[in-house]
Amino acid sequence: MVGIIIRLLITMGAMWLASRIVPGMNFDSATTLFWAALFLGVVNAIVRPLLIIATIPLTIITLGLFLLVINAGMLALVAHFLAGFSISSFWAAFFGAILVSVFSSVASTLTAER
Repeated sequence: MVGIIIRLLITMGAMWLASRIVPGMNFDSATTLFWAALFLGVVNAIVRPLLIIATIPLTIITLGLFLLVINAGMLALVAHFLAGFSISSFWAAFFGAILVSVFSSVASTLTAER
């Protein structure tokens, strides 16, 4: 349970940092940020694997770069269904997803138990 809370806080921090860097990615409040991080985790656990399987040929042709588009789509999907979280364009979602992934990976590595 503690691990899930830590992952949620890491994702929240990564999304907050990305929203400060990427123009067009905005949150209305800290509560919205919490729900966005939670929904992003659920979407990444349920929808993303299905999309990855469905797009294997395209992912192979693009040497894996299409996974970045899938990540942007997951972030945009969360923004579409969550009031108070907005993404203005595909490129905002694209770069926001890259930053959220990088920040989350770095934070997870730094907080991992050894």
